[in-house]
Amino acid sequence: MILPILLSLAPICYAVDGDTLRCGSERVRLLGIDAPEIHGCRKGRVCAPGDGQASKRHLAKLIEGKRLTIERHGRDRYGRTLAYVWANGANLSCVQIRRKMAVYVPKWNTGGRGC
Repeated sequence: MILPILLSLAPICYAVDGDTLRCGSERVRLLGIDAPEIHGCRKGRVCAPGDGQASKRHLAKLIEGKRLTIERHGRDRYGRTLAYVWANGANLSCVQIRRKMAVYVPKWNTGGRGC
């Protein structure tokens, strides 16, 4: 089944971590990326390299005072909305990758867009 793409302007959002936003009551997971864990990588897991707190701060700065556009592509197993999110025309997933605040994960890019 193909889900319709829904574009909308987001309510006030804040960064939960380097690849997730909270917009009102909605949790939004940025498509195609994995950011470092805020509290470090638990033993036995494979995690994105880097500083999770720095990644979160970077994402927070990208959205601060900006009007966001959300292109929804379904939900993940945790109930988060999977989406591309833009701030001032910039795809946040791509910016996080370019700034080395996240890594690209092709299998998580279910929307099919590249950077």
